[in-house]
Amino acid sequence: MIKSVLRGFALATAISAVAFAAAKNPTVGGAAMFDSKNIIENAVNSKDHTTLVAAVKAAGLVGTLEGKGPFTVFAPTNEAFAALPKGTVDTLLKPENKATLTKVLTCHVVAADAMAKTVAKMIKDDGGEHDIKTVGGCVLKAKESKGKITLTDENGGVSHVTIADVKQSNGVIHVVDKVLLPKM
Repeated sequence: MIKSVLRGFALATAISAVAFAAAKNPTVGGAAMFDSKNIIENAVNSKDHTTLVAAVKAAGLVGTLEGKGPFTVFAPTNEAFAALPKGTVDTLLKPENKATLTKVLTCHVVAADAMAKTVAKMIKDDGGEHDIKTVGGCVLKAKESKGKITLTDENGGVSHVTIADVKQSNGVIHVVDKVLLPKM
């Protein structure tokens, strides 16, 4: 009887370990995110990031974000884009505004693999605020409060990381609730 109980416990423990390992990467926009896929391969499956994917395509950045990396992408949701002033997204997606769109998008990308724990340590080490330099030349101010990271853009807009540490084969995605805008 005891052997049977122990075998049952061992089986339950093994199943839990497999489930935990399989669930280590969060679901984003209703889609599983796989750390074996790159940023673009995962992003196209998120129903919460269709605007971001369309913008990345319009800016010609697909090849870059499919590249080796590593990249950290602060990925605004569709709601974040919808919160911009009316007509902004449509204007940015026009071919004649490709340079501006590229600037906006690259201000969401860092040339590093920065997990939330690493960012939080940099914030702590810098006395409560850490400057993050993006590939677009923007400087984001990162702060941490109650285990949550916020980013302040160059215009004072504050974005919250709502889903952290979505591991990719070429970096990491942190989902954010506001589009980070550069000084223009």
